[in-house]
Amino acid sequence: MTRKKKTLIHMILIISAFFIAFPLIFALLKATQSPGQVMSATLWPGSMFFENIKNVWVNYNFYQYMFTSLKISFVIMVGKTFFSFFAAFALVFMNFKGKKVLFGMILVTLMMPTEMLIIGMFDLVSLQPPENAVHFLKWILNPKAFLLEPIRYGFGWTDKPLSIVIPFLASATAVFFFRQHFRNIPGSLMDASLIDGAGPFRFILHVLFPLSRNTIGALFVVQFIYAWNQYLWPRVIIRNESAQAVQVGLKALIGNSEGVEWGQVMAGTIMTMIPPLIILILLHDHFMRGIALTDNK
Repeated sequence: MTRKKKTLIHMILIISAFFIAFPLIFALLKATQSPGQVMSATLWPGSMFFENIKNVWVNYNFYQYMFTSLKISFVIMVGKTFFSFFAAFALVFMNFKGKKVLFGMILVTLMMPTEMLIIGMFDLVSLQPPENAVHFLKWILNPKAFLLEPIRYGFGWTDKPLSIVIPFLASATAVFFFRQHFRNIPGSLMDASLIDGAGPFRFILHVLFPLSRNTIGALFVVQFIYAWNQYLWPRVIIRNESAQAVQVGLKALIGNSEGVEWGQVMAGTIMTMIPPLIILILLHDHFMRGIALTDNK
């Protein structure tokens, strides 16, 4: 490749990177400006960055939203990875009838977006549970009542963190990633472990887990960012504003009035990016190696 071609490619890459990063640069510059500057066309940095951060943090209780989302995102990240790991282990290393059908059913759920399931999920999560076991058995053992009203009872989790966490602990994408990774591990390792007297859990702990660190790290990053960016479901199921997720709290900065402090909104936007960025930096190497579904990762 000639020097001229290399220079041209570098120029295209630099321009592309600038366009991709422009929204972030714009938000960062506007977060530093005063209310008078932020509505102007200038992109020159101002001097109110830390004051905007302080106002958002204190006046809008942003620390509360951030702390709530941190708890929820961490539990979803760990829970999803844990359950997906064992589901994929069963699909690859255990022999039972209907394994392929079960995996196909898991893949079908990939075609069902959350928005399509939200009404049924809302009823299941928000309806009150039965008063006792007798009421539950009378309903479930009555075919007519069960067919006419398939979701009569729920869990009564409205306004509780469980309503945001529990419905998202299963992930077809994570099961698929783990399954593809496990299929690259020779099954003879499992057989050798069993011959040596090690059970399935010792095989998982001493063999499978060390070989899966990159995949686990990659899924930690993906699942944390997914949970952190939740907006629609928390908006629907959580009525108490003090228990809301950070993305809904960011919307609260805008409100419905005309006097929006856009400098503070941009400062809040920058703040919401910090936790996912820290997770990505900490797990960057695992993410880059684990996201590749090849033998060379």
